Amino acid sequence: MAKLTWIAGIVALTMAACAAGLSGAVILTREDVPQSPPVMKSIYASGSSAQKGAMDAWRAEFHRDHPGLRVHYQDNGSGAGIRDFVAGTTAFAGSDVAMRPCEQVRADRRCGNRAVHLPMVVGPIALAYNVPSVPDLKLSPTTTTGIFNGRITRWDAPQIVADNPGRRLPRTDIRVFHRADDSGTTHNFTSYLKATGHWPHRPSRKWNGAGQSVTGSTGITKAVQHTVNSIGYVEYGFASEARLQTARVRNASGQFVALSPQSASKALEGAKIVGRDDDLVVRFDYRTKVRAAYPIVLVTYEIACSQNTDPLVRAFLRYTAGDAGQSNLSLYGYAPLPHDLLAKVRARLGVTS
Repeated sequence: MAKLTWIAGIVALTMAACAAGLSGAVILTREDVPQSPPVMKSIYASGSSAQKGAMDAWRAEFHRDHPGLRVHYQDNGSGAGIRDFVAGTTAFAGSDVAMRPCEQVRADRRCGNRAVHLPMVVGPIALAYNVPSVPDLKLSPTTTTGIFNGRITRWDAPQIVADNPGRRLPRTDIRVFHRADDSGTTHNFTSYLKATGHWPHRPSRKWNGAGQSVTGSTGITKAVQHTVNSIGYVEYGFASEARLQTARVRNASGQFVALSPQSASKALEGAKIVGRDDDLVVRFDYRTKVRAAYPIVLVTYEIACSQNTDPLVRAFLRYTAGDAGQSNLSLYGYAPLPHDLLAKVRARLGVTS
């Protein structure tokens, strides 16, 4: 009888939560989920490798609070994550870029309602490099563009010398690494290059510049780490954990800014919501003139159905947007969402703290 009462309670909770929709008032808490007997419930998600560090921390903490609930996440890249979600094989997707219109149509069809983007974390993109004799490299947007489109091929090129006056640079070839997979990080990085450095191609999730291809953020990190005289673009959390050197980047104010969670957050000051209705797609300016703002950043989203969402998905996303989920992001190389943007996400999810 006790077992039947437990099952009936879970069914009732699930039905009530589904009826409430993504913005409903039902929240799974310790009190809602009986701690004994343990019943394991799992959901699966995939996508952005940029948010892997944050996602790993969130999943672990959420599971500690709710031992019977588990979230699985595969960091297979933003494009793959969107495809998995559209196909209905995952409960939500992580992506560093908004869905294309055709993807939005298919995602809406999969949901039977609107699929929405929920900003969850700011991911600074580091220009990680391995040049032992240059501990404090500075790069302007045009120089960075020249390196990654193959026009600048040596570390002692005049453009790099001009960015680093008085610094002795090695007379060696530059080894450039880029993402091989369908990557939101690539889209954000090429968007930055297009906006600031006259990148000759359209921003894309697929790389269209020079260099050697490597799969995933982990692949880029390892490639730079083990290749002297190399450079690549990768999320700050990966570069920081591997103790890679990261370049100072010149923003539109003319200041060379070191990468940190604080300088990355400044780049989103004045960011605007451009999504339709309750969709929270964000647009920000890579040419920001805010002092001490590091300009190469991305906003990473969780993409979920706006209605009839699995209550475990909603509970997990409420956790990530709450104080517990946002408070320690800087420990993993991320920047928390700016206050005004976080308030919109919390209102969308019905989070009170």
